[in-house]
Amino acid sequence: MQVKCSKCGSSFEAASYQSINVASDPQLKERVRDGSLFVAECPYCGTRNLLRYNTLYHDPAAKLMVWLLPEGYEPPAAVAEAVKDLPGYTLRRVREAGELIEKVCISDAGLEDTVMEVCKWVSRHELAAKNPESADAPLKFLRLEGADHDLVMAFPLNGAMNVINVGFNVYEDARGILSRNPGIAPAPGFSEIDAGWANSIFR
Repeated sequence: MQVKCSKCGSSFEAASYQSINVASDPQLKERVRDGSLFVAECPYCGTRNLLRYNTLYHDPAAKLMVWLLPEGYEPPAAVAEAVKDLPGYTLRRVREAGELIEKVCISDAGLEDTVMEVCKWVSRHELAAKNPESADAPLKFLRLEGADHDLVMAFPLNGAMNVINVGFNVYEDARGILSRNPGIAPAPGFSEIDAGWANSIFR
């Protein structure tokens, strides 16, 4: 793809991927996780530029497909229809590379993104009770940590990145909420499961 450097304005070529199958190309998984697949360094001034392109991430072992579709992109209807009923698969649509990275981290930790979004909704409200400025904090799951499997989450606030640990019991409570309310499960196909989805449940 052609990229225009955000600093010096020079144009250069960078690799982009229409699809990422981590079974056939395992090293791409780490490049998704660390974000390097969506960054290109300008050969003229050295500035690291964020790349925006659509790609379909597929992890057959985890039965996970995530379609990264920035604003203005729509999934090809024929492809979306062909895969929507794959048995046991989790199909998701995201708008930004950071959301794709989080979906992969959640899956690799053996967790469910629907439960995670409810867990994040609860955690945001607990944060807001202590600090009203964090009421709309966009929490991102990073990893599980420690013997108790605390959920490590990050969020930006006042120009700095903050990290909090959320007890795994909060995740288990969120899973209980969803299991008692099967009617709020996502529809078949590439669903958007994010903060907006969680807010729609609790509105």
